[in-house]
Amino acid sequence: MIKGFRDFILRGNVVDLAVAVIIGAAFTAIVNSLVTNIINPFLAAVVGKPDFSALTFSVNGGVVKYGDFLNSVISFLLIAGVVYFCIVLPTNYFLARLKGPAAVTTKPCSQCLSEIPLAATRCKFCTQPA
Repeated sequence: MIKGFRDFILRGNVVDLAVAVIIGAAFTAIVNSLVTNIINPFLAAVVGKPDFSALTFSVNGGVVKYGDFLNSVISFLLIAGVVYFCIVLPTNYFLARLKGPAAVTTKPCSQCLSEIPLAATRCKFCTQPA
């Protein structure tokens, strides 16, 4: 039982996930600071309000704070945009440059135009010689 647990913990994907969670938690502080201290003041300058928390309405004596919800939605969209444009796009770009062009492993069949392996002597779809 202990051996199985040890094997589970030491699998690559579990360790990778743990590292990702730790790095993500540390990076959250950076992204939140960027959104709070830089992007939200620009948004406040455009809209004219620092945030929407004052927006409310009453229903049967209860207060619905839809302004706080709007703040959360805007914050989420800003954080998602920062993460996508500052992390995901550059990372994908650099990974694509490191890999180089993909190796050609197939060729089109001259009769049916389906993709067949380079080493094939006949098309598996129309059985024409390759």
